[in-house]
Amino acid sequence: MYDAPGIGLAAPQVGVLSRLIVMDCAKDEEPPRPLVLVNPEIAWASGETASYEEGCLSIPDHFAEVARPVAVEVRWRDLDGAPRAERFEGLWA
Repeated sequence: MYDAPGIGLAAPQVGVLSRLIVMDCAKDEEPPRPLVLVNPEIAWASGETASYEEGCLSIPDHFAEVARPVAVEVRWRDLDGAPRAERFEGLWA
C-alpha cells in the first residue's frame, strides 16, 4: 500500500476474500497511523458529502471523483480480536 503509493487496500484487491482493510490517510507531515480493520461496519454516516479524486491500486493510473460522507463512525475488530470504534472525518472517512 505504501509503495504504490496508496492510502488504503482491501483484502479482495489482493485475492483474499475476507472483510479486512488496511489504511493510513496521514499526510506527509504527520506521523504514519496504519490501521487494520477486521470486519469493519459503518455504524453512522453524515448526510453531508465531499468529493475527492480517488485512484485504485488494483487499476493503476485510473482516477475518478468520488463523493463520500464527510464523517463516518466505524466499528471493527483489531488484529487481536478486540472491538474498536472510531469516528473518522475528511479523507479518513
